[in-house]
Amino acid sequence: MTLVAFDFDGTLSDAEMLVGLGDRFGVAEAIGDITARAMRGELSYAESLRERAAMLEGLPEHEAAAAYEETTLRPGAAAVIERLNDAGHTTAILTGGFTPGVEAALTRDGADVDRIVANELPTADGALTGDVTGPLIEGTKDDALTDLCGTYGVDPADTVAVGDGANDLPMLKAAGHAVGFEPKDPVEPHCDDVVTSMDALGGLFERTGLLE
Repeated sequence: MTLVAFDFDGTLSDAEMLVGLGDRFGVAEAIGDITARAMRGELSYAESLRERAAMLEGLPEHEAAAAYEETTLRPGAAAVIERLNDAGHTTAILTGGFTPGVEAALTRDGADVDRIVANELPTADGALTGDVTGPLIEGTKDDALTDLCGTYGVDPADTVAVGDGANDLPMLKAAGHAVGFEPKDPVEPHCDDVVTSMDALGGLFERTGLLE
């Protein structure tokens, strides 16, 4: 059995959840600029995440919920996940994004993973507080991957990580096999393989023996 851990924003989904939230508050462009800088490694992920979350202070809770519901998977992503599950592998999503958006996207396409490790945007008095909480603020995807190995009894050598941005580097470096999905320039040198579509990812998994 292999543990396959996916990033979400920019990997399983071609959108950034925070940008979608920002679009409902008139700050999408500013959030997108910070997101791009963080994914290129120009500022720390934790710093960028807190800065972007602060821009959403006061966004009505129903607007946030609507933005989460608009989160989608890339074409073919659900099929890749389903094939991995059917082959007996453990699948996980490790994301600095937010649980409600991940769950909405999976539900829409009828996909399911064994574990979601994500962050949350707290609310109070019917609106976002501007804070962010959760286990993946400080860029600790390597620790999260190690914890999952312990939970599911998987040797770290038998893990595959799929990601695109600078905050995925710890996970990619810790995994037995690192796959870059349209990786940013600073990330690509650390990838064993690079793909640009879910069909190509499925083909890679076939060639490496994960899928028949």
